[in-house]
Amino acid sequence: MNDIFIPQSEIERQKEIAKSLHPITNGKKACVITFGCQQNENDSELMAGILELCGYEITDNSELAEMIIINTCAIREHAEIRALSEAGQFKGRKANNRNIKIGLCGCMAQQSHRREQIYKSYPYVDFVFGTDMHYKLPEIIKTSFESKKRVSFITEKSHDCFGTISEGMPIRRESSYKAWVPVMYGCNNFCTYCVVPFARGRERSRNKDDVIAEVKSLVERGYKDITLLGQNVNSYNGGCDFADLLDACASFDGEYRVRFMTSHPKDASSKLVDVIANNKNVAKHFHLPVQSGSSRVLKLMNRKYDREQYLAKAMEIREKIPDIALTTDIICGFPTETETDFSDTMSLVKTVGFDMIYTFIYSPRVGTVAAKMDGQIPKDVSNARFKALSDMENDIAQSLNEKFVGKTLRVLSDGVNKNGIPCGRSTQNKIVTFDKVVPAGEFADVTIETVGAYALMGKIK
Repeated sequence: MNDIFIPQSEIERQKEIAKSLHPITNGKKACVITFGCQQNENDSELMAGILELCGYEITDNSELAEMIIINTCAIREHAEIRALSEAGQFKGRKANNRNIKIGLCGCMAQQSHRREQIYKSYPYVDFVFGTDMHYKLPEIIKTSFESKKRVSFITEKSHDCFGTISEGMPIRRESSYKAWVPVMYGCNNFCTYCVVPFARGRERSRNKDDVIAEVKSLVERGYKDITLLGQNVNSYNGGCDFADLLDACASFDGEYRVRFMTSHPKDASSKLVDVIANNKNVAKHFHLPVQSGSSRVLKLMNRKYDREQYLAKAMEIREKIPDIALTTDIICGFPTETETDFSDTMSLVKTVGFDMIYTFIYSPRVGTVAAKMDGQIPKDVSNARFKALSDMENDIAQSLNEKFVGKTLRVLSDGVNKNGIPCGRSTQNKIVTFDKVVPAGEFADVTIETVGAYALMGKIK
């Protein structure tokens, strides 16, 4: 990819198209429904901002909306089924009101077999667009209004070259104190179970000055929790390495935290660990997906590190940052995974002592190498391994949290939870509940009195 940036002239063209839509959209509401990861959430915030630019009023209630966009995920089959089910809910509304527009985008839309299914079985979906077309939303909407046929804005370029970066389109953030900031898009790793390189293209990085300026603006506007996003942030290459970018984003005056998602272990440098350890504004939480504790399985996954290399990196993090919360992802039931392989995973989890594990049962993805492998694991075996790992992790997490009893933590309030209990997050990203209501977005000192496996309970100091 020689030029991964959209020219500003094209951004201005899209803004002019957005203005031209106002006579059509005036008084109408739009809704964006999101499935999937933090990157999808950020994409939805961007689309909401562009929809406002086009003249729509944003609503969370799809029943009130005449423009509905479903932002899909393809990381697991369950996510795809949920998105398709959501699309199916609008068939009746579309039949009763032909003025309603329904769009579908995101990683699932980027897959040809799913697009064919949508074209065949969901004729009431008016337009489909890919993961690199968000900036063209005004043009997509205009084309949909003018065309009597469904509209498709999907690149036909191969995975090794598609993907663009646009700067300057508006964003409508869901929170007034937490923000997502993408630093890069796509992935070059081609793990054998993963569709990301096919759904989001190859790696391309935003310019460091644009990222730093966005973070600075957020801090100046009072944002307290900022997460830098990328499929593999450690591969960032937008004018500096990721460690320097993180340090720069955490260098502004004021009390705030900078987090990041997600790291690939093969690229997690000692320099990055040092930045986390030494910069007070960098959250003391490191999400380092291992996926398996078996070197044999890791090789089949094309993870490009082995068990020993991962353990060395995890131990370095624990040694340099004693108060770090270390979390990970693990896949149960990857093709050919034996009981010995699974035992290796269990022992690695015990050795590292993760504060939390996001455990998934292997889900075959069309087009990936792993989906074609012999030795697919029966569901009952995968389910049993999932339960065993989860049960063990509950005990580990409970034990790790015991060390916080009696300590006072600086907690960023999220207001109250669904049960009306005051709550927030520590720098380790642990859920903390407390005894007095603190406005969302404000910090409080909380002395921890009791703990559970995944929450700490205390009182305002």
